Amino acid sequence: MLSASSAVRILNSDNATVTMPTPYPELNDLLAEMVGQMQTILRESFIGAYLQGSFAVGDFDRHSDVDFIVAVENELSDEQVAALQIMHDRIYGLEVGWAQHLEGSYFPKDILRDTIRRGSDLWFLDHGSRSLVRSDHCNTLVVRWVMHEHGIALAGPPAPTLVDSIPADELRTEILKALTGWGQQILDDPALYENNFYQGFIVLSYCRMLRDYVVGQVGSKRTGAEWAKDNLDPAWSGLIDRAWDTRPDPARSFRQPADPDDFAATLDFVRYVIGESQRYAQED
Repeated sequence: MLSASSAVRILNSDNATVTMPTPYPELNDLLAEMVGQMQTILRESFIGAYLQGSFAVGDFDRHSDVDFIVAVENELSDEQVAALQIMHDRIYGLEVGWAQHLEGSYFPKDILRDTIRRGSDLWFLDHGSRSLVRSDHCNTLVVRWVMHEHGIALAGPPAPTLVDSIPADELRTEILKALTGWGQQILDDPALYENNFYQGFIVLSYCRMLRDYVVGQVGSKRTGAEWAKDNLDPAWSGLIDRAWDTRPDPARSFRQPADPDDFAATLDFVRYVIGESQRYAQED
């Protein structure tokens, strides 16, 4: 695990310094192949491709999702979507472990710049999927914040030239809404989340969201977990530590039932974090 941006500098055979997007050669090769095919398909519509998420903010490891954003001139045409579907299906089938852990969206440049249009659907590749769907998953202030502050260019201009800085108060408002809204969904229908993957994912996500709300910056799940252990009731530390055991092999973990005691504690943790967020909000 590294604790900073994944971009690394190496010397090539000519002793020239080359910046690689991650410290994993097989992932770098996969990203280069995928971006190259995107450029071929999108042609003049392609603006740039960027890493965001944990590979941008740091604290990633071999179990991390590979979150990306592709900036394009305009909405994708039907022909472009069809070609990208074929490309993503082929990439998924490659014998590279990272190929099944890609996740990202195609952002028309005007939507990427215009925060008022956040929440509208984009063409999105979900983690573990081999095809694009319409989703608002990446169309958030959180993603824009990471892009502006830490986005790693795989191709194209620097990320801050495409997205503006996000004020901390606006970021906090979005995080608080997500924290309370998703929490209510979980508590209203917990059976939807009662597997090993979601149990750990919820705990780590709520650690991160509360930490990010308090500090007004976006961090990683690791950063959030360590912050939570340092700042919340110590009684939650064991649950937080065990959440890391659910991260390897998410496809298998999704099919496994959650430990009943840990799942019950996870629901209590969601209630606790919502209460803590409201307390912090009243102090602001």
